[in-house]
Amino acid sequence: NINVGLFAYPTLMAADILLYRTNLVPVGEDQKQHLELARDLAQRFNHRFGPILEVPEPYIMPVGARIMSLQNPNKKMSKSDENQNSFIALLDPPHRISKKIKRAVTDTEASVASDPNRPGISNLVELYSAFSGQSTESIEHQYQGQGYGVFKADLADLVIAEFEPIQRRFNELMNDQGQLLTWMKIGAERANARAYETLHVVTKAIGLVVPSS
Repeated sequence: NINVGLFAYPTLMAADILLYRTNLVPVGEDQKQHLELARDLAQRFNHRFGPILEVPEPYIMPVGARIMSLQNPNKKMSKSDENQNSFIALLDPPHRISKKIKRAVTDTEASVASDPNRPGISNLVELYSAFSGQSTESIEHQYQGQGYGVFKADLADLVIAEFEPIQRRFNELMNDQGQLLTWMKIGAERANARAYETLHVVTKAIGLVVPSS
């Protein structure tokens, strides 16, 4: 009962990367294996037909590369989770972000510290570090002797402040549909030009008929 998507999706993902000759791909820690397939395909193609395809490198953030669910810190945060309180969406309003972080699972120790045996609070400390740029040690020292309430409130403020310009720009774009469609058209034209350039070189190298643009 294996779904064809198990085989097709990684190949399609590799095609999306290689078609545009991408050299650096931002991925989560758990997605690196998918990028490895793209690298393998590019290397095997280049070995047989010459240095044509770019062999992409992963770009993994040193902090925040794997953020866990706010409600179940033993599994990855995902927007497809049925529990809306388990993830933070880019367009969540401030009050919703605060509520989600306030309800985030921690433990009964009530001390802010990163500890493999305390996945809930460790996940929040990781989030705080990613948004503030502070080290784990600095965060632990800052909140020494303070409960989760103060820490969660400050974390919510950090996330809200980081998302505010993104949300503001999103609303500006959505309120100017004409300009948005113009930029989308320009972007599509640039992407198509780059894609056809790669397709032309690849099909010529393997001896197929070169498609017209």
